[in-house]
Amino acid sequence: MDCKNCQNSLSQKDDYCNVCGAKVIRNRLTVKNLWADFAEQFLNYDNKFLKTYLALFKKPEDVIGSYINGTRKKYVNVISYFAIAVTLSGIQLFILRKFYPEVMDLTVLMPNNVPEGYSNFDWIYDYYSFISLINLPLYAFIGYLVFKTLKRLNFTEHLVTMTYIVAQYSITSAVVITLLGIIGVNFYIAGSIFNLGLIIYTAICYKRLLKLSTEGIILRPFLFIGIIMVALLIQGIIQAYFMYKSGAFEKIIEAEKAKRGVSYIASSFINWTS
Repeated sequence: MDCKNCQNSLSQKDDYCNVCGAKVIRNRLTVKNLWADFAEQFLNYDNKFLKTYLALFKKPEDVIGSYINGTRKKYVNVISYFAIAVTLSGIQLFILRKFYPEVMDLTVLMPNNVPEGYSNFDWIYDYYSFISLINLPLYAFIGYLVFKTLKRLNFTEHLVTMTYIVAQYSITSAVVITLLGIIGVNFYIAGSIFNLGLIIYTAICYKRLLKLSTEGIILRPFLFIGIIMVALLIQGIIQAYFMYKSGAFEKIIEAEKAKRGVSYIASSFINWTS
């Protein structure tokens, strides 16, 4: 009998391959063993995903540091973890947009005189995965600039660090904000609170990963915020480009024209009747 993954020769008594570590599958695929495999991967306390998720709260330096230093079997690797985060965020947006659209109302955070089209961010949701992906190098570059004087991590290692941090934030917010949305809490209000938590969590992760003192980390979040404002400006330019390419600008203009047209007709009617 040979391993189906690496073709290594196995004995009939082997349950795992001694070369690649793959489990020996002897039974045909059924719904029962498909569910068992899913439960083993994601619902078992000892599974890598749950272990990684809990460890990123309790000892993030172990998860991130292990991956950077080459120990990559203990926890979910950074790319897979980010993929899980993007998937859960996509499910979150689908549920809230499909079944609870009222909590996606951005106008609660905007002045009353803002044109209606400006509160429509469907184009962001359509490109959410891509936007999340291109944001990561920006966050990593910010981390590199903030901690550059320490000379302990290169850009790629900052990229790994920020990917784990953002993925952890996305997984947690996807679950919590979805539950809050179900009970009527506005998506953008909840998200604003979570964004503050992201800054605090980022500072904690870097403090423990780089073994910094409280004094060594306390001023850096302000520098982080300052640089991220520049990054948001760049992101705004990129988003404006996508709005232009997707036709969102034209929709905003048409919506504003229609709104003004209705207002003009209504005022004319009132003046005529008076």
